[in-house]
Amino acid sequence: MLPGSVPGHGPSLRLDKFLWFTRLAPDRSSAQALAERGIVRLNGRRIERAHAPVRVGDLITFPQGAVIRVVRVEKLPARRGPASEAQLCYSAITPGIAPAQQGSAQS
Repeated sequence: MLPGSVPGHGPSLRLDKFLWFTRLAPDRSSAQALAERGIVRLNGRRIERAHAPVRVGDLITFPQGAVIRVVRVEKLPARRGPASEAQLCYSAITPGIAPAQQGSAQS
């Protein structure tokens, strides 16, 4: 059996590690704090623990700046790689603000 897998379920990864590995959080401590504040939802359920298991197909809803993002987990990353690799691990259901738009959104 794979590490992090549960009988009857697919492999999983801690929520904080997923957010950090996929560069949706700047560092792991920020990802842990985000999860433990109770403002992240996993498949519609409010999460208050950083070790909540994330699996392929899950929907994660979380605030990112002034935007609420919803992403679908496409695959579980094995490491925190480059942004191009990280973006293959999820698909955006609601798009975030692109860096070029952030300046105009703050004006």
